[in-house]
Amino acid sequence: MNNTKKRISSLDVLLLAAISGGLFWFAYHLITQLNYNWDWTSAPDYIVRFDQTSGKWEAGLLIQGLLVTIRLSIWSVLLALVIGTLMGIFRVSPRPLLRMISSSYVGLIRNIPPLVLIFIFYFFLGDQIMQITGITELSYNLEDSSSPVITFLFGPVEQLPAFLSGVITMSLFEGAYITEIVRAGIESIEKEQWEASAALGFNRRNQLIHIILPQAFSRSLPPLAGQFISTIKDSSIVSVISIQELTFAGQELISATYKTFEIWILVIILYFVLTFPCSIAVRSLEKKMNTHKQS
Repeated sequence: MNNTKKRISSLDVLLLAAISGGLFWFAYHLITQLNYNWDWTSAPDYIVRFDQTSGKWEAGLLIQGLLVTIRLSIWSVLLALVIGTLMGIFRVSPRPLLRMISSSYVGLIRNIPPLVLIFIFYFFLGDQIMQITGITELSYNLEDSSSPVITFLFGPVEQLPAFLSGVITMSLFEGAYITEIVRAGIESIEKEQWEASAALGFNRRNQLIHIILPQAFSRSLPPLAGQFISTIKDSSIVSVISIQELTFAGQELISATYKTFEIWILVIILYFVLTFPCSIAVRSLEKKMNTHKQS
């Protein structure tokens, strides 16, 4: 094991100073030279505000959008994980039909822009699916106060059809990438593992469930975690179908206040606050896995 300590050289200090100076100059130039009237006085109200009627502190519009983004990302990843796992197993199946289905799915989804995919699903398929399953009628009949569990899990009931359409679309898009991650994880398992489990009398399904998939997921955890971060960032695209997530909330505030730069800066900060801890967790996970491999 290499125990050489990493040292900060004078070149590192010079580069850091140059980058810091460049960022400072850019910020100074932006503030002083840009013909824009900065106004941060109302910014705290977009995060959290005091409601005079109820006498309580309530989440501002941007925090409400952030909560929708979190819900959308979690449900999308969970469903994408199911789709990706199934399609990843199909990718390595000995049956040509299953391999063809999975390859067609990955090839189709990965070569269609997500914005086009959202429009196609939402305007041509999503509405029909929501009506057939009764979700549209359910959203008309229920109220937030009478369904706190649904509201907590999926947000406002009246937005349920659009929210679920966004979740399904995001799941299909992210599932194509998870398919390749799962496929690579399965293919990384040594041939001896298959042979040993077959010698013990396991059929292919039991081999996958008890032997192969647990190891494949263990090896694929860092890229899967990275895909979750990507889902959080990609979720901003569903604002085009009026899902009131963080980007949509920012656009609404800009339309109402004309404080373009202030609001977009707040939106960037909130996305960073949401994704940066995830990035740190992914790096920590990768280091732990590398340590286990070396030990």
